[in-house]
Amino acid sequence: MIDETLRTDIAVLGGGLAGICAAVAAARRGRRVVLVQNRPVLGGNSSSEVRVWVCGATAHGIHLFARETGIMGELFVENQFRNPEGNPYYWDLLLLETVRAEPNITLLLNTEITEVEADGPADARVVRRVHGWTSGSERRVTLEAPTFIDCTGDGLLGALAGAQHMTGREPREQFGESWAPEVPDQNMLGSTILFYAKDTGVPSKFVTPAFAVDVAAAGIPEHRVIRQDMNGCAFWWIEWGGELDVVHDNERIRDELQGVCYGLWDHIKNSGEFDAETLTLEWVGAVPGKREYRRFVGEKVLTQADVLEQPEVEDRIGFGGWSIDLHPPGGVYATEPGSRHWHPDGNYHLPLRSLFSANVENMWMAGRNISASHVAFGSTRVMATCAVLGEAAGIGAALTQELGVPAAALAHEEVVTLRRAMLRADASVLGIEQDDPADLALQAEVRSSSVLDSLASTRRRGPLPLEHDLALVLPADPAIDGVDVLVDAERPSELRAALHATSKPQNYLPAELVEEVTAPVPAGRSWVHLPLAWAPGGARNGVLVLHAAAGLSLHEGEAAAPGTVTLIHRDMPEAERYTEQWRPWKETLHGTGICFRLSGLTAAFRAEQVRGGYARPYGGPNLWASAPTAEDPQPWVELAWEQARQVRQVDVILDDDVNEDLINLHHHRTAAEVMPTLVRSARLEAHDGGDVRVLARLEDNRRRRWSVRLDEAVATRALRLVVEDTNGAPSAHVVNLRVYAD
Repeated sequence: MIDETLRTDIAVLGGGLAGICAAVAAARRGRRVVLVQNRPVLGGNSSSEVRVWVCGATAHGIHLFARETGIMGELFVENQFRNPEGNPYYWDLLLLETVRAEPNITLLLNTEITEVEADGPADARVVRRVHGWTSGSERRVTLEAPTFIDCTGDGLLGALAGAQHMTGREPREQFGESWAPEVPDQNMLGSTILFYAKDTGVPSKFVTPAFAVDVAAAGIPEHRVIRQDMNGCAFWWIEWGGELDVVHDNERIRDELQGVCYGLWDHIKNSGEFDAETLTLEWVGAVPGKREYRRFVGEKVLTQADVLEQPEVEDRIGFGGWSIDLHPPGGVYATEPGSRHWHPDGNYHLPLRSLFSANVENMWMAGRNISASHVAFGSTRVMATCAVLGEAAGIGAALTQELGVPAAALAHEEVVTLRRAMLRADASVLGIEQDDPADLALQAEVRSSSVLDSLASTRRRGPLPLEHDLALVLPADPAIDGVDVLVDAERPSELRAALHATSKPQNYLPAELVEEVTAPVPAGRSWVHLPLAWAPGGARNGVLVLHAAAGLSLHEGEAAAPGTVTLIHRDMPEAERYTEQWRPWKETLHGTGICFRLSGLTAAFRAEQVRGGYARPYGGPNLWASAPTAEDPQPWVELAWEQARQVRQVDVILDDDVNEDLINLHHHRTAAEVMPTLVRSARLEAHDGGDVRVLARLEDNRRRRWSVRLDEAVATRALRLVVEDTNGAPSAHVVNLRVYAD
């Protein structure tokens, strides 16, 4: 037996996605970090032990231009390249390699937290040290740190330290939440165990164990969809334990869930209702994937209104977008649907004030245990959002040590410092402009070899009957001055159209009506002009709604134009029980869109977009796009200063198409292994008069961020990024150029 004491700057407890991102974020800011995980693999519910999809702000494609950036974004994009089949073990490997790549992180796997030493009055507790046990190594570990981050999911650290927390469901009157129960209770979301099957190609039998649940007798097939081709998280509804204590009754819950899994497999194999003769079980989980337990109390408790009303908050450190997704306490045995969803109109802001304890002075939290009501937690609990929270907690914890301030200071007097740190990390934040005075790009003039100044999709794939209302999202920068759409008409007819503004810069739904028109349509195929005009006085998105019309067809394009997306309007089914959850507009024709031509020129892709501004779509695409490379084969964008500047580091933010909904285990499959919008190869040049020096080269790139750290500072009057090739996009895209002297 070995006794060991580790002293570090920040101790992160819990190695799920929140803990991974917290540890990596703090380590990248130079902090020494110990990351403790009680399982042999990283990833928590996303790991090969549990195999839950990593969902987030895109809400399976409900929200547009919503995929996370930052560390979670890095993981999504890299997994897409390395793991196109959605292999759970390759996902494990990526997470492990991401942590091991950081020299400032000490990783402790298979280590359980057994004791927490904390002192101080109830309203000002301080964690002094944490004790753990690594069973396979027979090591007793003591962690000492000035700052701790609870990413355990269940909130073990905080509970042992005396942190204020909530469990169960709060009453409706407490936070004014219509989806909360009138009377509080201790019900919560249950746990899940999943299973995988495969086709052996030869007959395979299954002998049912005695403990398998008779799912037919339990009524499960009457209320849940069961198919023989389903695998893994397609069975997300195998859930139970919401009426128990999901921690203290964990073993009972595991046994019941495994009984359900084997009962379902018996039903698939032996009921005669499925073509399953050659199928066999490949994997059955042994670790229940927990959804809910303790939620700590922070300075701010996130509520239903914070999700649905999308209020602006000064201390925003990320965004969410998953629906408020609540499940019946009875889980798999419930006769009601396995979940109900209430989607906000777009992404909502996550405040830093929900990430530090109200009464434990040196404890942060990230993941499903943040300061949120049960109802709001129904949205924030999904793992990509947990990862965003983890990165923010890691940056926040590091900043408090760098500045020598308490956590609350970052949400108030140091909020500008917080925002700049989040942006420099390329974290998932909305509506925060790059204004860091250390960024020399803000002082530069921007020039480029070309600009994409016309917006159109004219190459067609085929007709699309206008049986439902369709909508086209268009950037209005500085204005929209008419749109042409390609239409087939069986007979002379009319096309009704309306232009709407969106309600918020991060929303992509038609809201305020700007103008309506009815345009004549001749028989046959023609470009129909819609004389709709809007000059919003600043970059905005407009939504062109084309109303359904018998006998008219639009045309699907070959590729969606940058900054645009097509939506379809769906009628609410008569059987829909929760009318507030129905969202009529949904993306259609992903990646192709409809054929259209914007009448005037657009400035949405001007070269100046690479300087400051927003680093993701927000009221517009917010990127520089060159003319097509067929016209400008090596496009470039340049920062130029009147006087030479000392340059040590350059951060290039590229376009990884955040409208592409990626997922770790491939709930759906995105064909491209590398995002086509990413620059594939480029060179960074210093220009001084006629003197040109190549400072760095980018080859075979598949990542959003290219950071160039020079061995020593270089004095130059101009920096030019020359794009030599893309990964398939017809023009070069660059989101941001940032330049630093140190």
